[in-house]
Amino acid sequence: MFNQHQSLALTKRAKAVPASHPHPSTARIAVDNWWKLPHRREQPPVGQADQREAGWIVTEQSLSSGLAYLDYNATAPMRPEAREATLAAMQTVGNASSTHRSGRDAAQRVDEARRQVADLLNCSPGEIVFTSGATEANNLALRAAYSAGGTVISSTVEHPAVLETAKNLTANAPNALRLLAVNADGLVDLDGLHAALSAGDVAIVSLMAANNETGVLTDLAPLAEAAHAAGALFHTDATQLVGRLPIDLAEVDVDLLSLSAHKFGGPQGVGALFVRRGTSLPYHPLFFGGGQERGWRAGTLNVAGIAGAGAAAAAAHRGVSEESARVTRLRDLLESALVEQLGDCRINGALECRLPGVTSVTFHGAPADAVLTAMPDVAASEGSACSSGAPSPSHVLLAMGRSREEADSTVRFSLGYATTERDVERAVPSIVRAVRKVRRLLSVPI
Repeated sequence: MFNQHQSLALTKRAKAVPASHPHPSTARIAVDNWWKLPHRREQPPVGQADQREAGWIVTEQSLSSGLAYLDYNATAPMRPEAREATLAAMQTVGNASSTHRSGRDAAQRVDEARRQVADLLNCSPGEIVFTSGATEANNLALRAAYSAGGTVISSTVEHPAVLETAKNLTANAPNALRLLAVNADGLVDLDGLHAALSAGDVAIVSLMAANNETGVLTDLAPLAEAAHAAGALFHTDATQLVGRLPIDLAEVDVDLLSLSAHKFGGPQGVGALFVRRGTSLPYHPLFFGGGQERGWRAGTLNVAGIAGAGAAAAAAHRGVSEESARVTRLRDLLESALVEQLGDCRINGALECRLPGVTSVTFHGAPADAVLTAMPDVAASEGSACSSGAPSPSHVLLAMGRSREEADSTVRFSLGYATTERDVERAVPSIVRAVRKVRRLLSVPI
């Protein structure tokens, strides 16, 4: 189900960066001096009345007033169904743990949302544990599995919510963490997993379903089968996959799965952990208190957020097949236009095995932060939104064998359910102008 037709234009090879280009760090200073603008995270695009430190505020007004929003992997605009459910829940006062009528009403909203999320995954509602997001869900899964000791196996391209958790868990036993390498396309090698499992005493294998920077998909079934054969649990961070491609947990035998509602049009600050019924998992919550979520997660439930997450899941479930096909076509249009008009660029990741709306493009000779600053009417990212602005280049691209200069010159565009052909048509000329401007400036002697 992962194979998607790609444009033949994507097979063009990128040219080498001309030797006349100055060192990237020196060049970037020159570009910043020319624009007289600090980093984009400190200076959002001009002309927005509701700017914030992190950049554009995505509203229905901004989406219809000239901003081409191509940053769905960072967060998706809230679906109308999710907004309606969230607001309706906010108008009802009630703690979902209370037994009076208002409490029961809140509990019913939570139950309905739990069913909606379960329907999206094709699992039982009782296997869904609501959390504050995928980061908490990842922590909960890994910490519970590792509480009895053993080894953690993951990969070099995981999201920091998995990588940093795994490193923290094994800080006093560094040999207990084994990170699998990926090939140039960002794919984990099954033979590498078998080799890591052969050392024995593995508590959990955690491999993401879809990479947040490149969109590269992981074939989970054989990896989970290998982990189970070795007596290990299998967890997947499916944050970017859920709601964008169908996933059937009756067919894919993962023990634990993390998701975040705002990636598929729900509110921010709510997610879930799927825990397969019958999984032998040491009980180890992150924090203690009441018995909410069957003891997995103490604290008063975020009823409004959960209701919005459920409504978003229901909407995504209804349209996932149609949306994925449409967004794939738009992604291909974007890539084809950029390759044709700019030439000296590279699409990163396995072209036939990616999320429908994600493209990671290396614009050789054009630092990504400069390109992003030069196109304030296009919302995109340098890589993971959780690490944008960090001084180090993308660990994902480095793990795939890209150079630091290539990683620093890579922009991630991610499309989603509300992206239109007009968005792509609006974005392409802006992106092309920005890249050409940066390349032209960098060709001037400093």
